[in-house]
Amino acid sequence: MDTMNSVKPPRMTALRELHEAETRGPFSILIGTILSARTKDESTTKVVKVLFSKYKNPKELANAKIKDIEKIIKSIGFYHVKSKRIIEVAKIIDTKYKGRVPDELDSLVQLPGVGRKTANCVLVYAFEKPAIPVDIHVHRISNRLGLATTKNPEETEQELMKKIKKEYWIDINDTFVMYGQNICKPITPMCDICKIKKSCRYYKSKNASLSKIKPQQ
Repeated sequence: MDTMNSVKPPRMTALRELHEAETRGPFSILIGTILSARTKDESTTKVVKVLFSKYKNPKELANAKIKDIEKIIKSIGFYHVKSKRIIEVAKIIDTKYKGRVPDELDSLVQLPGVGRKTANCVLVYAFEKPAIPVDIHVHRISNRLGLATTKNPEETEQELMKKIKKEYWIDINDTFVMYGQNICKPITPMCDICKIKKSCRYYKSKNASLSKIKPQQ
């Protein structure tokens, strides 16, 4: 956070904005997380606001027509699939859970299209329960820092759960996502301004590689 604030205070992530707004509670977090997959935060935020201005609760979204949902979320990726999915999820929440989003991981991952990352996002941002949602940013940064040596987000989640105190879990996703978007980018990480680079495995490895390159005579 010190590094990010020294450059420019980062804008909130889409899920943090949904959490702060608390417009439709856990249901908006659940739907927002499903819609956010492979989509920029700015697009997700805009779409969710419009969506929930028209469909106020799970029952209303469950009864929506797919073509109407597609018109609203057309600006985000995979909108055809996501339109069907969020209606399907809304139906289950409305009928099986009487309009209330479950707050247990095992129940959440049984919903269509909801994996561990999405379920953990709901636990953190909707219910403020300790969990570690691992997306591409959390996975990349954890491996660069040396907190994990893993091949996929599921393995990274397990490693972080072992190594990081539970009191910090709830902040990891939001902080790492902002860091990944603003500083520790996929291709051109801003190592020169990073205040934790001395503890970073990636930075040490990069410097070691550069030192082996001899200047031309």
